[in-house]
Amino acid sequence: MAMTSPAESGQEAAIARTATPRKSLATRLFRERYGFLLLLPGLVYFIWFRYVPMLGNIIAFEDYSPFIGFVHSDWVGLKHFKRIFEDAEVIRVIWNTLWLSFLQIVFAFPVPIILALMLNEVRNQKVKRVIQSVVYLPHFLSWVVVAGIVTIFLKTEGIVNKLLHLGFGTEAIPFLQQPGWFMPLIVLEVIWKEAGWGTIIFLASLSGVNPTLYEAAIVDGASRWRQIWHITLPAIRGTIVILLILRLGSVLDSGFTQIFLMLNPFTMKVGNVLDTFVYFKGIQQSDFSFGTAVGLFKGVVGLVLIVGANRVAKKFGEDGVF
Repeated sequence: MAMTSPAESGQEAAIARTATPRKSLATRLFRERYGFLLLLPGLVYFIWFRYVPMLGNIIAFEDYSPFIGFVHSDWVGLKHFKRIFEDAEVIRVIWNTLWLSFLQIVFAFPVPIILALMLNEVRNQKVKRVIQSVVYLPHFLSWVVVAGIVTIFLKTEGIVNKLLHLGFGTEAIPFLQQPGWFMPLIVLEVIWKEAGWGTIIFLASLSGVNPTLYEAAIVDGASRWRQIWHITLPAIRGTIVILLILRLGSVLDSGFTQIFLMLNPFTMKVGNVLDTFVYFKGIQQSDFSFGTAVGLFKGVVGLVLIVGANRVAKKFGEDGVF
């Protein structure tokens, strides 16, 4: 019986694939119809609520009036984008947004990493699960509830001021009205609410670390700190880079709901960010075109930052996001 070589077998397979007629797109769609049906709701959601609304960005280049519509509004080109850099209020709002994002990256971003490293060192699984549940729980509270809790605790006659008065005899501190307390409170709220949830990603990365690496490190006499530095942290370095890139992409997105709920006339100067500014300017003052221009500007800057950070990450040998 004649034996065929691997090269001949590969040629025969290639000839067979060439001879087999390709199925039409309709045939392939019909064959995978149930899979596409499962995909359909998500696809419709993203098309209808993410892509179709993007058509409304055209009003950023018009003096839009809702009474005459998109088609008949006067085209003004980059007029509203020039206003962004000429308006002193917009410059102040951009600075507030950048400063708040910087504080969140410096103080809030590392907390989930630290929590994950600490939880990874807990050997008692019951204790570990209890701690995880406790730190995850705030994530499931809405910002309305969080803002309500903060207000109850920090108002002039709140629990914190009463404890400070009983313990130190201090007068009531208006935490919610003092501009200097606004940014720290926002960052602390983000840490309390989201840090526990962020640990899930890092703990998932740590679960893939080969235990033999730790065993070999112990044999070599490495301390726990050395094991964390040379084994644990390198294992989650790629995850840290990816999340940091995504965070840089939303550097001008400070979160509308949280900021809006915490704002008041006393903190408006330091707390008004791009998200709330677009609401006040575009909705409350009916300056739709300028509000849309500011929102579009924010999106473009975020896109540039995420692409740039991704390229930098790849130059340093990381995988990046795309």
